[in-house]
Amino acid sequence: MNKKIFITATGTDIGKTFVAALIVKKLRDDGINAGYYKAALSGAEITENGLIPGDACYVKRIANINENTDNLVSYVYKEAVSPHLAAQIEGNPVEMGKVKEDFNNALLKYNYLVMEGSGGIVCPIRYDHKKILLEDIIKELGFSTLIIADAGLGTINYVVLTVEYLKNRNISIKGIILNHYTRGNILHEDNKKMIEAITRIPVIATVKENEEVLNISTEKLLKVFE
Repeated sequence: MNKKIFITATGTDIGKTFVAALIVKKLRDDGINAGYYKAALSGAEITENGLIPGDACYVKRIANINENTDNLVSYVYKEAVSPHLAAQIEGNPVEMGKVKEDFNNALLKYNYLVMEGSGGIVCPIRYDHKKILLEDIIKELGFSTLIIADAGLGTINYVVLTVEYLKNRNISIKGIILNHYTRGNILHEDNKKMIEAITRIPVIATVKENEEVLNISTEKLLKVFE
């Protein structure tokens, strides 16, 4: 049975895409058939050839995924705002049916699929006569989550709030990854310790600035997928 994990974060610009790329790259470098998918991407690059979904292109390049970019993202918006607002501005609202279809197609291709969310965990994807929050997609597709957080000041609060929100909605959390982490930095090391103590959820990996290889064993990484 093919396995999957959902990548969320404590906020926007925390490094979800960067870490997602490292995860997929780690697995693919070890000969594992791993892929990537994202339901909605806003803030796409505008070119003469159309919109370029930067996040998906980055993961595709770093992880060396031989896949048409159109298959990696269902909805691409040019406005760099929340997906629900971008969809309203551009007149192209997210349909859960298309997300499910595209997700299932991706899951058929890969033994291990990484799905990346948009922004933090509280993110409206559509909000008109139909209302879709990011958590609705997570539940509909049967995902457990992996939380990406910054290692710096304030992260204890952000991580605990994210964890409590997910728990309140009965969404499983498989682990936490701290991005921009510097080994030997007293703040970063204490944040890691306190996050684990308060949430009782393991920090399964730390990622230093401009990391090229995820510092976790493949065996341990595979355990977060289900």
